[in-house]
Amino acid sequence: MSGFFAQYLVPIAIGAVAVVLVLGLVNMMRGGSPNRSQKLMRLRVLLQFVAIVVIMATIWAMGR
Repeated sequence: MSGFFAQYLVPIAIGAVAVVLVLGLVNMMRGGSPNRSQKLMRLRVLLQFVAIVVIMATIWAMGR
């Protein structure tokens, strides 16, 4: 079970955070809609929370 988390879920969670971060930064640099930038940054915070939960679950599963 911990192998599944470590091999698949952790990289997906971190990648999702990175993609949303880059999309938000690109939108801000191009002078895009401030509303869209705000929504992307809120989504980034949510995805960071999910990534932390997944990483902590992986650490917990590896210790069992």
